Amino acid sequence: MTSATTRDRAQEIITAVGGPSNVLSLTHCATRLRFELRDASVVDQRAVEGIPGVMGAVPQSGDRYQVVIGGAVQSVYTQIMHLPEMAGVGASRTSDADVKAAARAKGRGRVAWLDSVFEYLSDSFRPLLGVLLGASLIIAFAAVLDALGVVDFRAADKPATWVFVDAMWRAVFYFLPIMVAYNAAKKLQVDPWLGATVMAAVMTPDFLSLTSAASTVCTTNATLGTTACVADVFGLPMQLNDYGGQVFVPLIMVAVLAPLYRGLKRVFPENIQMVFVPALSMVVMIPVTAFLLGPLGIWLGTGLGDGLAWLNGNAPIVFAIVIPLIYPFLVPLGLHWPLNALMLVNLNTLGYDFIQGPMGAWNFACFGATAGVLVLAVRDKDTQMRQTATGALAAGLLGGISEPSLYGIHLRFKRIYPRMLVGCLVGGLIIGLLGGVDTQAFAFTSLLTIPVFDPIPVYVVAVVAAFVVSMVLVIVSDYRTPEQRAEARAAREQAEADLALEASAVPSGAASSGAASSGAAASGAPVSAPAQDAGPTSVVVAPVAGRVVPLAEVADPVFSSLALGDGVGVVPSAGEVVAPVAGELVTVADTGHAFGLRTADGVEVLVHVGIDTVRMAGAGFAVAVAKGQHVAVGDRLATVDLDAVRAAGFDTTTVVTVLNSRTLTAVTPRAAGTVVPGDAVIDVEP
Repeated sequence: MTSATTRDRAQEIITAVGGPSNVLSLTHCATRLRFELRDASVVDQRAVEGIPGVMGAVPQSGDRYQVVIGGAVQSVYTQIMHLPEMAGVGASRTSDADVKAAARAKGRGRVAWLDSVFEYLSDSFRPLLGVLLGASLIIAFAAVLDALGVVDFRAADKPATWVFVDAMWRAVFYFLPIMVAYNAAKKLQVDPWLGATVMAAVMTPDFLSLTSAASTVCTTNATLGTTACVADVFGLPMQLNDYGGQVFVPLIMVAVLAPLYRGLKRVFPENIQMVFVPALSMVVMIPVTAFLLGPLGIWLGTGLGDGLAWLNGNAPIVFAIVIPLIYPFLVPLGLHWPLNALMLVNLNTLGYDFIQGPMGAWNFACFGATAGVLVLAVRDKDTQMRQTATGALAAGLLGGISEPSLYGIHLRFKRIYPRMLVGCLVGGLIIGLLGGVDTQAFAFTSLLTIPVFDPIPVYVVAVVAAFVVSMVLVIVSDYRTPEQRAEARAAREQAEADLALEASAVPSGAASSGAASSGAAASGAPVSAPAQDAGPTSVVVAPVAGRVVPLAEVADPVFSSLALGDGVGVVPSAGEVVAPVAGELVTVADTGHAFGLRTADGVEVLVHVGIDTVRMAGAGFAVAVAKGQHVAVGDRLATVDLDAVRAAGFDTTTVVTVLNSRTLTAVTPRAAGTVVPGDAVIDVEP
């Protein structure tokens, strides 16, 4: 089908459902377009069903509406969403951003100013995720070479090549204050280049050279082994610090710069603001930062780092357990960035960091839960979840990024968190009991950065345990509630039925017949010779004994709307299900609740045992045939325990429809009454 034809079909579908203004949202599953409409009563169902390529239309409760497309649903959906008039229409499926916003909304709003502080911290760091990850991977590469003895990256006399490699990742961390200042200023609606400039002023070679000025006095702390220098500037003492890698200083500086900047913009007319506002801001803020805010930020960061170091030194097991257990709650709220800032402070003041090791237990527990979801998705043939979990797991194991797992999976299925927390606990406990894990670099905790942690064996044991525990718990207990599992199974069965219907609409021929036969042979199913019919199919007989009811009385809109063809329902009195026509079985549901048959002259018949019985997952159903098998009228298809179906709370009504009713001359259901297997219930004119 050409793209032009697909666009025409997309336009026709939108017009038939009432136009773009009637569409609140649109999503799709494996075979169907799923509309949320303003008013479903304006839909022209006859027009929808008459569109080439549309297999059926199914009104739903409320103002929901489904259009059955088949395997081409993705391309049709894409064309619809690219129609100019659909530009303002969204998708009803909750996006990752929506999940993130909802998660944060639950934890915020109680103290407005505190919310603003955390949002400020998060937005100052979040845009730097890419370069921080890049630097982390370069560090990991260097650590691997160091571990293999290729080069000693800790040596003072490294070759120029490896000094240059050091510069590649050190650039990110040394100039991090300037980057943070830029983002922080942007967040507070200050000229971001102004914030970056103020921070850069105290990192220039000229500023650093003040340590060697004649009036500068330096003292050495013999206990700590540190040197503190104070310069005489404007007759005032200025404490000199190396601000490379500091993050609290730019955050404090921009918070003070913002009200000054806005005040100056109110003072000066708009036509001269570009000249005076930046200049006066720099004249005020650079000295204030150098004399006051810079030392204050250094003191604050050092104090917080020392406090955590004390806890790690005096209660290492508690520390190693608390960190991985709080991270799963901090990350969705965006509150983990302050801890990340403390990691950088530790590296600058202590030369190592002790937070990232326990944090690795949380990350790998998160990735393990995702791996468990992936295993279940593969087992259940859940294509969409398999794709989501595969991408999230790759991002986690290779990049150390947990957000795709959290927002794409974990926050959508609440059963995951308790199982993941057990993995966090196990990993943290191992780290605490075995003496802790440190690192001399800021690194995202992934498979690639394992070599930067010390001791490596302790770290590996901890993260593997966290990963495996979370994965196994998710696999054993599932990440979905029983209701969600049943819903997913029903959606999958529905998609398979739609695809089978689409395939059966292709004219019968040697190619399809051969494919079915070879498929049955490959599965080891018995394949009988095709029945030779003397003439065209004229009737469809009852597949079960019971009472015939019209489809309008069947409690399933898919059937009562005739979306799957005209036919009848039979309220069964016995559990034996037989073939209503002679032909080939093109569909046999694993659960035994549905069978699709095609006669030699192309009549396609569906037998669906019960309503929503797919949710029984085959319990109470004994299938007697296989896909690709040829059957005669009256051959047994399955035996059903009707009492078990009723006990499970499902309607036992067995539906018989002619799937390709619209392509036949006539399909006429017979009047209601009592029947036995073999009694005619539908008259057919091919």
